Amino acid sequence: MSFSRDHAIAWQVFPLGALGAPTINPEYGGEPPSGRTLADLIPWLDHALKLGTNVLLLGPIFQSYSHGYDTTDYFRIDSRLGTREDFDALIAAAHERGIKVILDGVFNHVGSRHPFLTELTDGPDAAHADFFHVNWEGWTAGELPDYHCFEGHTGLATLNHTNPRVHEYITEVMTYWLEAGADGWRLDAAYSMDPHVWQAILPSVREVFPEVWIVGEVIHGNYAQMVADSGWDSITQYELWKSIWSSLNDGNFYEFDWNLRRHSEWAEQFLPLTFIGNHDVTRIATQLDNPEHVGLAAAILFTIAGVPSVYYGDEIGFTGLKEERLGGDDAIRQALPASPRGVTDTSEGAHFWHWYASLIALRRQLPWLQRAHITVEHLENTVIRYRSSSAEGDEHITVVLNCGDQPIPRTHPALEGIGELRAGQFDDDQLRAHAYLIA
Repeated sequence: MSFSRDHAIAWQVFPLGALGAPTINPEYGGEPPSGRTLADLIPWLDHALKLGTNVLLLGPIFQSYSHGYDTTDYFRIDSRLGTREDFDALIAAAHERGIKVILDGVFNHVGSRHPFLTELTDGPDAAHADFFHVNWEGWTAGELPDYHCFEGHTGLATLNHTNPRVHEYITEVMTYWLEAGADGWRLDAAYSMDPHVWQAILPSVREVFPEVWIVGEVIHGNYAQMVADSGWDSITQYELWKSIWSSLNDGNFYEFDWNLRRHSEWAEQFLPLTFIGNHDVTRIATQLDNPEHVGLAAAILFTIAGVPSVYYGDEIGFTGLKEERLGGDDAIRQALPASPRGVTDTSEGAHFWHWYASLIALRRQLPWLQRAHITVEHLENTVIRYRSSSAEGDEHITVVLNCGDQPIPRTHPALEGIGELRAGQFDDDQLRAHAYLIA
């Protein structure tokens, strides 16, 4: 299936968490599996479609020791998530519904139990010794040597990306799963790799799969330059994410305005992956001091350029605080119910669902928003008004956000010339406090 980024809206799922998998893989001494597999995500595909999304962005699914980013076998589905047959069933069900599937490629490092690393106990002549950055000084036969690890985590061994054999290995993994039906890759920890490395990998992948979509995980930096240097299609827009929630918490839309200008410049060159929640950050309903501001954050996400992504459960009010400790991600990677039936019927679920589903519906009606041009027309600490226009300039919408404690009367400059309301909370001839409108 070809990937149309101009119409893509993702629903991101962290399978190990969503399916209630044990923290440690049973094959390495952990508790028994939950009994739920990748195939148990199939009923949730209709939930994703009902929401308005058409891309399933999966977290790590390959055999690993614990959290999925410590891979031990790239060619095997994690035993906590079932089998290759379960993967095939999920891919088939997604494609039957017109949903593309993006996999999480952890190619910066492998787990410390990966066989390429454990064989280094044999010494410098081990078959894959050159796959890693190793210090053999003081090495004792039968023991692992000192090796470079990712961000100080000894359970994650950094690959030697200057080695052509590593390039070939990564290429083999990527093409194997694309042949199995995947439609693209999110490149985990891409910020830790020289982006030029991908120029030695992606051309071979694209030669066979020209429509594959590649997004690099990057926190900050010159996004456009990294895309140009790497050959990626997109980058995770962390700068925008941070400015959205902190502007709302601080009552400081000037910060958002500054990042919005940077974002708009980048969106002229490529479509960033935009989000207000993902598997690595505090849930948006917890991150925001006022839960009502989730609606404002969602209004931003779906009215600016980019490929928007919704983190599973955010659309029905999941909460969770990320903590910098062992197991600190568990609270934001919680299990989904066995079935989506009724999840949007609860008072909390319906509240959040209204924001997400209605805004995605608006974006579906106005597909040019994927490449929208943004003009800020009014700006103050707690009020911003911007215009999102089509590339041709013949269509536009006006977005007004009020994160302040007081309503904005019709006479306020931010509401000057406002036309027919498309979405939002405008009543009694005023925009309510902590509310948005789109006209």
